[in-house]
Amino acid sequence: MICSITRTIAIPRETEIPKFSSKSARFYVTEAPNRKFCDLKLLTLFPGKPLAMDPSPRSKGASLILTSGASGRVNALFSLRALRRLWVTISALVLILLLPFRGRKRAALINSSDKVGKDEKGESGRKVAVVRVPAVMVPWRSGAVALEQEVAVRRALAIRRVMQDKDEKTIREKYLFVTARGDTLFTQSWIPVSVKVRGLVILLHGLNEHSGRYGSFAKQLNANGFKVYGMDWIGHGGSDGLHAYVHSLDDAVADMKSFLDKVLTENPGLPCFCFGHSTGAAIVLKAVLDPKVEARVAGIVLTSPAVGVQPSHPIFVVLAPVVSFLLPRFQVSAANKKGMPVSRDPEALEAKYSDPLVYTGAIRVRTGYEILRITSFLQQNLQRLRVPFLVLHGTADTITDPKSSQKLYEEASSTDKTIELYEGFLHDLLFELESEAVVNDIIEWLNRRL
Repeated sequence: MICSITRTIAIPRETEIPKFSSKSARFYVTEAPNRKFCDLKLLTLFPGKPLAMDPSPRSKGASLILTSGASGRVNALFSLRALRRLWVTISALVLILLLPFRGRKRAALINSSDKVGKDEKGESGRKVAVVRVPAVMVPWRSGAVALEQEVAVRRALAIRRVMQDKDEKTIREKYLFVTARGDTLFTQSWIPVSVKVRGLVILLHGLNEHSGRYGSFAKQLNANGFKVYGMDWIGHGGSDGLHAYVHSLDDAVADMKSFLDKVLTENPGLPCFCFGHSTGAAIVLKAVLDPKVEARVAGIVLTSPAVGVQPSHPIFVVLAPVVSFLLPRFQVSAANKKGMPVSRDPEALEAKYSDPLVYTGAIRVRTGYEILRITSFLQQNLQRLRVPFLVLHGTADTITDPKSSQKLYEEASSTDKTIELYEGFLHDLLFELESEAVVNDIIEWLNRRL
């Protein structure tokens, strides 16, 4: 029987109901007025699923009423999938609320005089000095202590390498440079002994590495009359910060400007060039877009610049800002020696990935987002570049896009610009099998501008 007003179907109990499916509606079972009904275990029929009912034998003569309407949507609201989504949403909100109030580990205070008395006495019974530190002086998080220790180890290694680099033709020096934010950066220099200094070169390394890797290149520049300075930017080499974590590349740009000012102050009257590799090249590019920096730099050299870096999936562009804010140090997609190759020289790869100062772990979300952000900025401001520049890129580079270097060359407003594309070369041009040819091209370009 069908009721046109209530849009219900009344089916007697003795009627045999076959299983069926529906793609256009959802059904549920309800009670008819003035009737005793059995208990039903399944109340909702989802599209494409058969209707299965489990009546209780308590009422033989009862009828079942199947209806189609909003009740199906109410049941769907409390489905397992909906509850899971609700749980994820609630968890995210709780996480956001709790982030500013993460637990702080404080030092335990000992109030018992008996306990203090025992601490003040050695095993032999004699008193020993006890230093009591106020609680405010104790680090809140053990993680902060671990980070300081990790930085100290890296810095000690970087300093030791400078001290152990004995070369009769080069003077090696190290400096600790304090930024405007209060961070301490490790810097070093290569000074020619017997060759007259004709110019300056400031080195900025790429992501995950450090300035010490370019020692051989620096000494070749020394032989041609260039005094070389290297800076480990924040989170790298012997500098402060979690290893390979960059909260803001704008900080690295500001640090490079401050370091440039320091170098020029110490070496008045000498032309200064800036060299940057990969992300270091992106930092150099953004710095020289500042008219004040542009006026003080004689030219820049860029190898495999991070001007065009695309994420593996477009959705990352949407998610990166949110995830980098909520979980900035979360690590994704390993970028290490097992990933994309950066050189065709096996010995160079072994030297790089066995170096404790080279980070080989997974990239952190915030760092990746900062790289996307600076490359996006550069793509929109290439025409503002007016300083003389040399850009070099390998055509087989899978880390940064060589086509973006071509675009940089074509769109830059510089009247003095040169591009070198090396067929089949990979990302680390100065560590390729034919690195000597690359170095010679760079030195030749620099010499012509002195």
